Amino acid sequence: MEQNQLDQDTFSCSICLDLLKDPVTIPCGHSYCRNCIKTHWDEEDQKGIHSCPQYREIFTPRPVLKKSSMLAALVEQLKKTGLQAAPADHCYAGPEDVACDFCTGRKLKAIKSCLFCLASYCEKHLQPHYKSATLQKHKLVEPSKNLQENICSRHDEVMKMFCRTDQKCICYLCSVDEHKGHDTVSAAAERTERQRELEVRREEIQQRIQDREKDVKLLQQEVEAINHSADKTVEDSEKIFTELIRLIQKRSSDVKQQIRSQQETEVSRVKELQEKLEQEITELKRKDAELKQLSNTEDHNQFLHNYPSLSALSESTHSSSINIRPLRYFEDVTAAVSELRDKLQDILRDTWTNISLTLTEVEVLQSEPEPKSRAGFLKYSCEITLDPNTANTQLLLSEENRKVTWMDQHQSYSSHPDRFTDWTQVLSRESLTGRCYWEVERRGSLVYVAVAYKNISRAGWGIECVFGHNDKSWALVFEKNGNSFWYNNTKTRISGPGSSRVGVYLDHRAGLLSFYSVSETMTLLHRVQTTFTQPLHAGVWVGGSADFCKPKYTEFTEGSVSLILI
Repeated sequence: MEQNQLDQDTFSCSICLDLLKDPVTIPCGHSYCRNCIKTHWDEEDQKGIHSCPQYREIFTPRPVLKKSSMLAALVEQLKKTGLQAAPADHCYAGPEDVACDFCTGRKLKAIKSCLFCLASYCEKHLQPHYKSATLQKHKLVEPSKNLQENICSRHDEVMKMFCRTDQKCICYLCSVDEHKGHDTVSAAAERTERQRELEVRREEIQQRIQDREKDVKLLQQEVEAINHSADKTVEDSEKIFTELIRLIQKRSSDVKQQIRSQQETEVSRVKELQEKLEQEITELKRKDAELKQLSNTEDHNQFLHNYPSLSALSESTHSSSINIRPLRYFEDVTAAVSELRDKLQDILRDTWTNISLTLTEVEVLQSEPEPKSRAGFLKYSCEITLDPNTANTQLLLSEENRKVTWMDQHQSYSSHPDRFTDWTQVLSRESLTGRCYWEVERRGSLVYVAVAYKNISRAGWGIECVFGHNDKSWALVFEKNGNSFWYNNTKTRISGPGSSRVGVYLDHRAGLLSFYSVSETMTLLHRVQTTFTQPLHAGVWVGGSADFCKPKYTEFTEGSVSLILI
């Protein structure tokens, strides 16, 4: 292989880097393809000089080219042995590669660039830098397309100095000219200083990488812990609810059994009394028949003789003790069970509220909990302005686009693709991320206080456009017959005070969205724990009006500054 490489170097044209074709030898002794050297000298004709492409020896006048018969014969012999001198395609420079500055024709990839020569070389043309004692002192670097950036545009010199005053590379002439008196050092010295800084930065970065990798591992452990805790809690909750259902079913069975037992006892008692009364009726009928027969007796003496024994009646011991309560048998049991149901519903509702609060207050990746007071919420207050380009044409915006009012007549808005064409809705200009809080003063019988992604649909009457009726929006709805929360077309009834002012708190990163009734105190109406995948926009659907309250700073007598909404 080494012998083949030697042959290839020996019998290749240094211009085209292929085996010599019609080889000719010029006066300095170097050989080239006839066409290659001819083309090279044709390009130099206008300069009036002709040089050796390899070592730049100059000839005047242009030499006459003579064929080298011996070289031609040797090349032909090498071709017969199968030698291929042409480099593989991957050795040629492509559009993204640095090309050798000394190759002619199709250029090879450069393997090094010289900062002294400001040129790039392929492996063949780089050899003089390895063989010449003078060229060995040059600084070779990885191939670079930006060598000309090292040349001073003013003095056409290599920039080997650095001006610390102006923070730029300069040449030596610059240092004694326009940069005279500046803090200048050699580029190598500045590089050494910056290299030390770079190493410090790298150490900092590597330390941060290690810290972040630890954090990632901790977060992964947190995910596993959350999943384990959630799975365990679901399993335990299912067991508890199953036991609760079984307990209720047993109590239902016990009540049923007691009712049936009492029913049997009472029916037996009533039937026993009924039989005695029926026996008494039979006896009375018999006695009545005897008295009737006696009454029809014509013999006075016989009548008087039998009357004393027949007229005596036995005293009834039952009629006066019977107390009938029409339709009032087991109704008291029904009332007691109904009362139990109502109490259980209250307990379940209160317990569910506590469970919901407990679930939503689990802090995962939250550096700060949700505020508890209005002053705490107001720290995150943001000013909301409504976007006229989204407003339905039956909505009038006023007060610097903070208030929206439903109108009977259509407003003269220009056509815009962001406008809600059919539903009387409007979105804010501001996109909301991080922690945000705002308050809405509502008036009228129907108002939706909502948040939505920007890509919610706008055109048409479909539910994909209505706040809360799709997976791109969340809405708290205030109506005459009660309040409710809507998401993805699912309705949740909301209990709580119906204050006209609603506070909305958003922690986008934590996936937390809370609605509050704002009065002297903050009363939670509904809370959502989810994952937000896009920035949100505040929005309202109005059948009356809604005013996004403007934050205003007020200074108290104590000297502290607080944020209030007016």
